Amino acid sequence: MKRHTSTINYHSYRTNIIVFFISLILTIIPFYMVINCNIHKKTLILVLIICAIIQILLHLIFFLHINISYEHQWNLIALVFTILIITIFCVGSLWIMNYLKHNLMN
Repeated sequence: MKRHTSTINYHSYRTNIIVFFISLILTIIPFYMVINCNIHKKTLILVLIICAIIQILLHLIFFLHINISYEHQWNLIALVFTILIITIFCVGSLWIMNYLKHNLMN
C-alpha cells in the first residue's frame, strides 16, 4: 500500500505565497512611480499598463487556475465570454456617449 504524501499541497501553498508577494511588488511599483513626480507621463502609463497585465495574468494562472488544458476548457470559455461581454458593454457605452455628444453639443 502506498503512503499518500502532501507534497502537492505544500508546493501550491508555497507557489501561492510567492505569487502573492510578486503581486504585492507589482502593486507597490506603480504606487511608488505615481507618488514620485519626476517620471515622464508616457513612461508612467506604460509601466502601469505592463504591471497591470502581468498581475492579471498571474491572478488568472495561479489563483484562478485558468489554463488551456482540456479539464479547464469550460473555465477558459467562461472567461473569454465574460471578456467579450465586458468589451461589448464598454465599447457600446463609449459609442452611445460619443453619439449623444455629437447630437446634443452641435
